[in-house]
Amino acid sequence: MPVAVTSRESTPLNAVALKAYANVVDAWALGQKDAAALADMSESTWKRARKPGFAGELTKDQLLRLSAVIGIYKSLELYFSEPLARSWFTRPNTGPLFGGARPVDTAIEGGLPQILAIRTYLDALRGGA
Repeated sequence: MPVAVTSRESTPLNAVALKAYANVVDAWALGQKDAAALADMSESTWKRARKPGFAGELTKDQLLRLSAVIGIYKSLELYFSEPLARSWFTRPNTGPLFGGARPVDTAIEGGLPQILAIRTYLDALRGGA
């Protein structure tokens, strides 16, 4: 049976997830608008969430998004050399999930299911599947 996470327990998790996500956003040079949309937040909430001491709570969907995006970042860093690893998510891609669009745009448009599909796609590339 799952254990409920109280807000006192989730605050450190939120802080760690937000800090890691902010580092990914910076590495990919995402703008405020894309970073907020990818995390399913308003731009004003994202601006507040970036700052240390953010007291807001993240939804389960937002935590899953942040976790999956961090996983995408890790896969890219393991699979590609640095220049491509850092730009892959924001470059047009003709792969089957993207149809010529930037992966970040498809992730924002498709939400959590698309973010997870991108993570699975990259994990399969990395695993040779």
